[in-house]
Amino acid sequence: MAPHTEQLTRPAVRIRGLTRSFEGRTVLDGIDLDIPAGQFVALLGHSGSGKSTLLRAVAGLDHNVTGSGRLTAPERVSVVFQDSRLLPWRRVLDNVLLGTGGEEKGRAALAEVGLKGRERAWPGELSGGEAQRAALARSLVREPELLLADEPFGALDALTRIRMHALLRELWKAHQPSVLLVTHDVDEAIVLADRVLMLDQGRIGLDLTIDRPHPRSYRDPLLGEYRERLLAALGVTEDAS
Repeated sequence: MAPHTEQLTRPAVRIRGLTRSFEGRTVLDGIDLDIPAGQFVALLGHSGSGKSTLLRAVAGLDHNVTGSGRLTAPERVSVVFQDSRLLPWRRVLDNVLLGTGGEEKGRAALAEVGLKGRERAWPGELSGGEAQRAALARSLVREPELLLADEPFGALDALTRIRMHALLRELWKAHQPSVLLVTHDVDEAIVLADRVLMLDQGRIGLDLTIDRPHPRSYRDPLLGEYRERLLAALGVTEDAS
């Protein structure tokens, strides 16, 4: 059974006819998309396909889109980027609480992501994985109904990335926001998400449900069929040199 079934009757995000062009080049071409509340969605596509552009539109950060865009969307939205974007002149706890109040809530969020005891550290003292944990804590303290993540693990080493995958799933299960994760990594998409979208020529060319229970393993042979479908949609074969 899909997680958060009771929530999936109402949309968290509804997009109709979303279009975005840059200097005459159409990147998003009349996108229609519904994301039910509590659903974990991954967004794949070639470089330049418009993945981050779509995420920015959903976040309300791009005011040059046309169409109805976020016709419906939650009020509380948090964004996590590939760069943790911690302010180097503020300590970790101050970064987490930026623009909010409630020190205890910030400490609880840091403990939840495994950074208890690092509240007074400077961002420059954190590893890449720790910085991304702090960025997740900063998003959690805002209690988002929708979490938007733009390749948040792309700069991490392989082992740290796997640990962060497990952490993100745990946080999603505990807090139950809708998640839209932009990634270029097919394996990351099928291990984390319950639905994978593929952007192609400005439109959603593939909408694939990953019908496997969690936790999932990269070594799970039953994920192979999903991997092959997604790679084929990207025009990639696994035996390509």
